[in-house]
Amino acid sequence: MKKCFVIYNYQSGKRKQNRSIEKIYDILEKYDYETTLIYTKYKHHAEDIVYEIDEADLVISAGGDGTYNEVMAGNLRREKPLLIANLPMGTTNDVGHMYGYKNNLLKNLELLLQGSIQKADICTINGKIFTYVASFGNFMNIAYETPRRLKKKYGKLGYLIYGLQAVRDQLKFFNVTYQVHGMHCHGKYSLIFITNSNRIAGVNDIYEDVKLDDHKFEVVFCNLTSKREMVKSLCMLPLKHIHEIPGFTFYQTDHLEITFEDIQNTHWCIDGEKLESNQTTFSFEVIPNVKLLIPNTNIKQLFLHCK
Repeated sequence: MKKCFVIYNYQSGKRKQNRSIEKIYDILEKYDYETTLIYTKYKHHAEDIVYEIDEADLVISAGGDGTYNEVMAGNLRREKPLLIANLPMGTTNDVGHMYGYKNNLLKNLELLLQGSIQKADICTINGKIFTYVASFGNFMNIAYETPRRLKKKYGKLGYLIYGLQAVRDQLKFFNVTYQVHGMHCHGKYSLIFITNSNRIAGVNDIYEDVKLDDHKFEVVFCNLTSKREMVKSLCMLPLKHIHEIPGFTFYQTDHLEITFEDIQNTHWCIDGEKLESNQTTFSFEVIPNVKLLIPNTNIKQLFLHCK
């Protein structure tokens, strides 16, 4: 039999899904996998687990986007990376929805095991990986500061409940110099997004025709200075692509460098988690051709080179 490790963050998502986790053994056995289920015990434990695995035919991240980030980080530290898959069990599950998963854990596992191996791009910020988004600025703290009790009880609504407090706070603006496409630019910005995804914060199709294997990532700078205009623009995201909304500057690139004049105690949010850093210059790159097992649902839309 093939060997599978399932790395499970039981703190992710709602309790209802967690009660189904023990049922995965029978499904994996049907696809000829001998399964080891490992519970994460602390932050970055998933990264350590993957890095220390001797050998495996498949490693499944069962948790939220943050767990998937840790599993990917541990895998890319290895001399010989393993085949990785994402089984979403978090609150927002942006990556999972992008891949075409639904809301049933066991059906999603079937979709995964019937899926295909694809080569995808993974992005880095100062060498630290992120699987789909690095964001900076106003409201970005909501993703990592929303109390777990609210997410457990209310799901995605928990972010909104907590976020209503942040909307009342005074806006911050950041003096930034950045280099992209050989240009040096300077401005004052309230939000910055660097992504390799067509879904962010539960909103689908933020960009037009995003591909996960084009060796590029998408970049957005927001220079809106009015809280009212910013909230209004963000509310337009389900209706328009982000580069069509006034106040947003958009790029596609494989390299970006950003320098802040003063970072003002505000942190990057990467894949829904806070990036602890006291640096003021950040470099973004692409790691190409990382092997993933994903459902076939959205492959043709997401990849230039489908298998």
